[in-house]
Amino acid sequence: MKEAERIEGLLKEVGVTINGPNPWDPHIHNDGFWNRVFAQGSLGLGEAYMDGWWDAADLAEFFNRVLGARIDQSIKITPGFLWQVVQARILNMQTVARSKRVADMHYSETEAYKASLDARMTGSCGYWANADNVDEAQEAKLDLVCRKIGLKPGQKVWDIGCGWGAFMGFAAEKYGADCVGVTVSPDQAAYGRERYKHLPVEFQVKDYRQFQGKADHVVSMGMFEHVGYKNYRTYFETARRVIKDDGLFMLHTIGAQQTTRTIEPWLEKYIFPGGVIPSMAQIGAAIDGLFAVIDVHNIGPHYDKTLVAWYENFETKWPKERNAEQERFYRMWKYYLLCCAGAFRARILQVWQFVFSTNGVPEGYQTAR
Repeated sequence: MKEAERIEGLLKEVGVTINGPNPWDPHIHNDGFWNRVFAQGSLGLGEAYMDGWWDAADLAEFFNRVLGARIDQSIKITPGFLWQVVQARILNMQTVARSKRVADMHYSETEAYKASLDARMTGSCGYWANADNVDEAQEAKLDLVCRKIGLKPGQKVWDIGCGWGAFMGFAAEKYGADCVGVTVSPDQAAYGRERYKHLPVEFQVKDYRQFQGKADHVVSMGMFEHVGYKNYRTYFETARRVIKDDGLFMLHTIGAQQTTRTIEPWLEKYIFPGGVIPSMAQIGAAIDGLFAVIDVHNIGPHYDKTLVAWYENFETKWPKERNAEQERFYRMWKYYLLCCAGAFRARILQVWQFVFSTNGVPEGYQTAR
């Protein structure tokens, strides 16, 4: 197959050899592998891994080398991907009704997250500047966010996409804050309500667009990727409606180097339905006339370490005895964590922490790191 030979040649240029001796070299177990990849692109690659058609001892490094060299762009665009692009252009894939798909498909996997995440169940990138493990990295990130918004005792914070409540619990415990968060996942809210029932922390199961109230500050971590480019302006208008005039808004989001309207097909199907990674241009256009940018911090390399740590936790804690269906889920979760780790290692994905103000900070903003 000439196309397969061409891809093998491209892989060799970045030190990847099919069935080679290195831990990042892929080993093919099924003769139908190439036909599946060329027919379905990255979706076929991921599903072939889930089905045990290929393996690599170091998946993260395999993806670092492949994505860093943009070899994925050499595989032809499939009809399924074209339909995904057409849908994204014509339809709003992140309406209030459709937003519940994320909870149904992804954030209901509470047991997998319990096995993977830190002790606080923090589902976004940690901050490893002075951390030795993922628990320390997430505590450092949560503290960094509190310092970036200048959080003071008694202030109210709205957390857009609060997850299992890691930030709200930390802010209430360590800074004396009063927190309210929204999530589309009933499972996340139930977990958080039980864990933080002794703190001034409120969970609301609703779409962010349905929230009513005011807050001194607004934070959002790992949620903006679910908003969708058709809704970016609405998202920031909602935050502006909620935040007080002298408040600060800290947005923590994965970022793309160029503007897109879809996410990678395998991730869209299995992990983040309707997800889109925003570009700097899209965020800039969406905040026009609403917020001033007073700080931007790129911590993208920290997500590689976070995802690898999550995988190591998952590998240690997940049951070793699995039936066929359980094995396919295990391989899906492993692939998700490590292909994403490779993308951040290759620096094709970023993590941005923005601090926004409605009118700027009169006395000047003191950058926190």
